[in-house]
Amino acid sequence: MDFLVGVTLAILFIIFLFIIRLYSVVKNGSKYHPGAKGPVTVLVVAGSGGHTSEILRLMESLSEAYMPRHYVIADTDGMSEEKIYTFESSKQHSEKPQFTICRIPRSREVYQSWSSSVISTLNALWYSFPLVFRLRPDMVLCNGPGTCVPLCVAALLLGILGMKKVLIVYVESICRVQTLSLTGKILYPVSDYFFVQWSSLRDRYPKSIFLGRIV
Repeated sequence: MDFLVGVTLAILFIIFLFIIRLYSVVKNGSKYHPGAKGPVTVLVVAGSGGHTSEILRLMESLSEAYMPRHYVIADTDGMSEEKIYTFESSKQHSEKPQFTICRIPRSREVYQSWSSSVISTLNALWYSFPLVFRLRPDMVLCNGPGTCVPLCVAALLLGILGMKKVLIVYVESICRVQTLSLTGKILYPVSDYFFVQWSSLRDRYPKSIFLGRIV
């Protein structure tokens, strides 16, 4: 019995330290300025359909300092890869490509049940951790697809382990006028910069940043 009590207390202590470290990483994120000493490696999460179109319009406004660019799409996404190649081919000014496209399992399909979503999200996490740990981006840029949740979790873990602080920049879709998307609600507490495109959302979520229509 004493052994079980000891193990339980040890686990609770580890969880407590994990929460404290998570709070520290999220709290101090705005003090981190990637690119101060060179290019910014950015991991861009593209979703199917409108998400990809919006994220690529955002990418148009980024300078050449944001490279290399690592795009991540769901393995069932059959449209985004061609859009990304078309977009990047118009930007390349050298023979050496400055971008990659990676695929991970989708964490949740449209209309997928919540119970099965838990399993698929854990599967996506399994692929996200080694990918993010290998790429070690300075910033994760995402705008709503569920695929970005496991990737942001992996990015947070890099900071919690003291390996590298990764900024999480979330831009809510322009179609969200009154409420955040499910992905937005999940990432709102941990994002370093959380942008909304309607003042009504800024009023409801004080941490968010409203700069007008971004895309």
